[in-house]
Amino acid sequence: MSFALGVLPIVLLVLGFPIFLVLLTSVAVALVVFMHLPLAALHQNLFGSINAYALLAIPYFIYAGELMGRGSVARRLVDFVQAGVGSVRGSLGVTTVGVATIFGAISGVSAAAVATIGKVMYPSMVKAGYPAPFAAGLITAIGAIDIIIPPSIPMIVYGAAAQESVPRLYAAGIIPGLLIAALVGGYVVVTAWRGGFGKGEPFDARRFGHATMRGLWALGAPAIILGGIYGGVFSPTEAAAVACVYAALVTRFVFRELSFGDILEAASATVRFTAQILIIVACAGVFAWVLTVNQVPAMLVAGINHFEVSSWQFLLVVNVLLLIVGCFLDPLSSILLLTPLLIPVAKSLGIDTVHFGIVFMVNLAIGLFHPPFGINIFVAQSVLGIELKQIYKGIVPFVVLYLVALVLITYVPQIALIGVRLFMG
Repeated sequence: MSFALGVLPIVLLVLGFPIFLVLLTSVAVALVVFMHLPLAALHQNLFGSINAYALLAIPYFIYAGELMGRGSVARRLVDFVQAGVGSVRGSLGVTTVGVATIFGAISGVSAAAVATIGKVMYPSMVKAGYPAPFAAGLITAIGAIDIIIPPSIPMIVYGAAAQESVPRLYAAGIIPGLLIAALVGGYVVVTAWRGGFGKGEPFDARRFGHATMRGLWALGAPAIILGGIYGGVFSPTEAAAVACVYAALVTRFVFRELSFGDILEAASATVRFTAQILIIVACAGVFAWVLTVNQVPAMLVAGINHFEVSSWQFLLVVNVLLLIVGCFLDPLSSILLLTPLLIPVAKSLGIDTVHFGIVFMVNLAIGLFHPPFGINIFVAQSVLGIELKQIYKGIVPFVVLYLVALVLITYVPQIALIGVRLFMG
């Protein structure tokens, strides 16, 4: 059994097989060769893994992000944030941080944020005298905040895998997300002062008012999503569905930027992306079921208890593990593979599973832009047209900033849990 669940997946990953095929092959071998069960069990559990109400929110949020990401939404948000930032040194960099944070409350897809914001902000920053590696590193890194700021698709998947409340996870992600944004924004200002670049323009109330009016409809999406959830009006799934209708109406009839054909094209792209996500969810669900049936999580808990590992030591090991895994696997695969193993141990050590989920998200956010294989790096290279070595050079300080935030969030649980008390009552 250890061959099917341990050796075989590693071999297939090294050989370059897609993650869903790695999981599916391992489970099929385990069922037929070692457990002697009919393959009907595989079919039943594949369906059961995606037969979860919370997962319905995934295509809705993707579709809303697709609609809002096409057209001038990003430009309107940039104008709004930049007008508010005013004469702060490094204003374009601070604007990039602010726009990424707001865009994260619309999309929840990190790669989409890097591509959309990068197209708008990178040329402006380079033209204003920002060093190209710094600008590229900032865009690549700040896009990762989208899986921490709600609505986050990886949080939905974690909630389903850990059987944890998605609204509670969303509430817990707000303060850590803002903490990371503040750290990055502060670093941008300090670096701009030291480097003598990025001089801002004086605050103009008229300009700010005009930018606010232009950006009002774009800002309405996160207000509806988060306001509806924490106001008790919608569940996350219902909020996602309402956001889709709102995005379609705004982009078609208010901004008048998308035709009905464009809306259908966005729906088609959503279907393809959702299929890619859910096939991984389904296969990982079966893999987790096989692990559970064979008492692997229980044996792991027993081993941890035997060695008398404390909660802080366990969290340290988890952080190192997730930072390594996040460099090679996408966030959804990492969550689905590791959550069934780690959640029982976390519970046995008295670690709050909501706090643990935020630690998970921050680790995987770092993995999105950590050299050498972070997916945001390759998205940025494609969009910005800059050499990889330049991006790697610019990323380093932002990796350090995220690591500082990770340590704080890991060992000061209230940074995450205060949001649950504030927004969930």
